[in-house]
Parts: sequence; C-alpha cells; structure tokens
Amino acid sequence: MLITLQSNISIYAHAAVGGKEEYSGPLGKSLDYHDSNDRFSQDSWEKAESEMQRIACNLAMAKAGEEEPQLLLAGDLMNQCTSSSFGLGGFEKPFLGLYGACSTCAEGILLGALLCDGSVERAGLITSSHFCSAERQFRYPLEYGCQKPPTAQHTATASGAFFLHRGEGIAKIERVCIGRISDGGVTDANNMGAAMAPAAVDTLHRFFSSTETRPSDYDGIFTGDLGYEGHRIVCDLMSELGYDMGAYYTDCGLLIYDRKAQDMHAGGSGCGCSAMVLSTHILPEIEAGHLQNVLFIGTGALMSPSSVQQGLAISGIGHLIHLTKGN
Repeated sequence: MLITLQSNISIYAHAAVGGKEEYSGPLGKSLDYHDSNDRFSQDSWEKAESEMQRIACNLAMAKAGEEEPQLLLAGDLMNQCTSSSFGLGGFEKPFLGLYGACSTCAEGILLGALLCDGSVERAGLITSSHFCSAERQFRYPLEYGCQKPPTAQHTATASGAFFLHRGEGIAKIERVCIGRISDGGVTDANNMGAAMAPAAVDTLHRFFSSTETRPSDYDGIFTGDLGYEGHRIVCDLMSELGYDMGAYYTDCGLLIYDRKAQDMHAGGSGCGCSAMVLSTHILPEIEAGHLQNVLFIGTGALMSPSSVQQGLAISGIGHLIHLTKGN
C-alpha cells in the first residue's frame, strides 16, 4: 500500500548507540555513544540491550530540546519486545510496542509518520538488537561456540532513536509503502538474506509501478538488512523485472561492518543495524545535501524459535520510506 503524506512530516532529531564491533566498523566514529565491551554497565545481555535503548532515547531527547515526542513506538528481537518495555518504561510516555524483526526501524518510522499526518504532533521510534541476546534466543548460547556458514549475518549490537514531527527537519518523509508478507520457501535460519529478499523486491516493484519511477530517479536506495546474499538476490530479481539497480542500491548490512577485516560473513543484521546506518550515514548525508532523494526499505524475517524448530518457511516483510532533504 502506497501512501503519500498530506502534511510536512520530517525527522527532526536522531541518535545511535553501538557496541565494540559497530564502533570498529566504517560508521563507528559517527555513533553518538558506544560501549567497549557491549555490556553497557549491566549484568546481562538483555539488560544491556534495554540500556542501549534508554541511552539512545536520552541522546535524541537532548538534541530535540523542548520538542519531546508525545508518544514512543519501539521494538526489538526479544520475546514480547521486552528490551523496549524495560528500556523505555522510565520515560513515562504513551507506548506502542512493535515487532517487525529487522524491519522495525522502517515500520516504526512509517507508523510514526502516519500518526503525525493525523492527530499526533510528535512521535518517537526507538529500536535495538544485541548480538549476544539474539544468539541466546534464536540460535545457540555463545558458550556453545557454534560455527556459522558463509550466508550467516552478524546481529548488530546497536540502537537507534528517531523523532518525527509536523514541520521542518533533517529529512522529509514524502511517501511510505507498507510491505506484504512474502514467503520464498527458505527454511535456513542462517540465510536471512535469501528469506527476506523477495519481500524487498515485492515492495520495490510495487513502489516503482505505482509512482512510475525507476531506480535511476533516486540517488540512494538502501535495504536493511539483507547482507551480501540478499543484496545479490534483489539485484538479480529486480533485473528480471526490468529494473537495473546499478550503483544506486546498497544494503545496510554491507555498510555497518568491514566484512573481511571483521570476519562478518554475509554482513550485518538485526533491528539495530539499519537503525544505526540510518542515523550515522543516511540522515547525515541527506542533511549535508549529498543525498537528495532516498528510498529506505526495512526488511524483516518474521520467524520465532518455535517456527524454525518446526521447519516452517521464514516469511519476510519489507516496508519502504521515501525521504527527501528537509529545510
């Protein structure tokens, strides 16, 4: 579903927090805060993830000044979005919990934009992921030392906060396109890129068809997070549909780490991956005028530990946000 916003809705403040590997990556120096051991002064990985959200939200609040959001939307990879509820409860704001897996950043900004286009003046989106908490929930405890295949991606230890309002800002949200559930038949939990790529293609194809535009009409197209495998599949499938993604397209999972130097297999993933890239790279490039017309597509694998254990196919989703330079 393509929706053109009727009001001038923009992102006016944002912040990103990361861990050791994220700080060591290509975008690390642009983080607002990082922790050298990924614990953020907490005694469990889950508490550390909640603390990341609290820090990211506080940093964005400091940038927003008196224009605090009226409500918060948030989500993560944990059961019942516990990282978000424990991390943000102290802000005493109306709260909407989301689960879109790695698409949560785009989903939350999309929903926040629609709320601001209606009865809400200011809304905030916070999301996160933590490598260690995600491994414990979805795969194996770190102590097990499980080896990963080349198609596996590294869940980012990162959090991003984004505040939206009716008015001028860093980046204007022109249009949004709500994704559809896509099932490509992939059952391998170590190949998230292949599972999510068809959803990204479906959303991009519908957006281009509805707007009568092509990839060359945009100076930046970012999916997140498909990694090396998913990025390649998107390029191939879009080519079959008659679209040359060319130099316009990249993936957040390819930007957050130096895959070879940091040994990150197929790249980055997790709710925090695209959120960190949006905050540390895409929005600064828009604000500086280097990017004027951008598509940001959050992709998520809609699975649970139980569905994977039962051998069910991993469905994907892809939500699109069309960003232009604000005033």
